[in-house]
Amino acid sequence: MDPDQVTKAEQIIDSEVNAVSKDSSRIKRNSCAACHVLFTLVDGMQLNESEAADMLTEVLLEKPELNDRFIDMVEKIHMKERMQGALFAIKTRESKDRYIDSQFRNSLDELLGDAANYGVEIVLRKLIMANVALQIAQNLGIDYHAATEELYYYMRKNDQATHEQLMELIASLLSRSARK
Repeated sequence: MDPDQVTKAEQIIDSEVNAVSKDSSRIKRNSCAACHVLFTLVDGMQLNESEAADMLTEVLLEKPELNDRFIDMVEKIHMKERMQGALFAIKTRESKDRYIDSQFRNSLDELLGDAANYGVEIVLRKLIMANVALQIAQNLGIDYHAATEELYYYMRKNDQATHEQLMELIASLLSRSARK
């Protein structure tokens, strides 16, 4: 990426993280703090959401101190002020990292076990469903469990259509991976 663009993005991200950290009311009620910074980047640099997400990731990877402040801002708003995950929020960074590492490894093991016991299609379905539920949760500002329930409600109402769409996507993903 263009170094001037990266520098400009870093300035926007840094400025917004500072502003939100000082005044969390900048984040609308139940909105996502990370998304707020992302869309500030979209507006400030006239990027599309995907380009801005890539830029945000690049800047945060290159600037660990800014990444830490970004995470602190997200935790402050989502966990401390909104009382979501309060026990996690008060842990040390090392303790948080150990917990995330454990969850990461357990999730990978679970997916590998599911693939061995039930097949790759089931794992892909599980991953797709988790992604859709997460998108709903993020876009609506609701928790993941509520989003999952809403998704399952919708899928039950539209059982045949949603099943066919999922199966088409899974077949497409499998055929693409077989070609490579």
